[in-house]
Amino acid sequence: MKDKTDNIVMTKSYAFAIRCVKAYKYLAAEQKEFVLSKQMLRSGTAIGALIKEAEHAQSTADFINKMNIALKEANETEYWLMLLKDTGYMDEQSFTSVNEDCKEIVRLLISIVKTSKEKIVNNK
Repeated sequence: MKDKTDNIVMTKSYAFAIRCVKAYKYLAAEQKEFVLSKQMLRSGTAIGALIKEAEHAQSTADFINKMNIALKEANETEYWLMLLKDTGYMDEQSFTSVNEDCKEIVRLLISIVKTSKEKIVNNK
């Protein structure tokens, strides 16, 4: 059920969640922006929580489902980050740095989901 990259994706998603919390604190305190940043905080921290949940999935299908939801949350986080940048709340340098981390997590999750689905097909 677990893929070799689980530890990598968990480590990266946890570090990303910390970045999201710090970004939210900055945006709320310094920019007085609460709505978009709260959405980014919610989806950005949900990624790691879902990956953590998947560690104790009841089945391979449950594991894939949780990883798929984590992938959706990562994709949503990318949206909020772009919106924060394009509305002037986040500068280009900050956006580029945090968005690259987000894209890397998206790529890892896509790989995990794809590999897990292939294992199901090959085991039939």
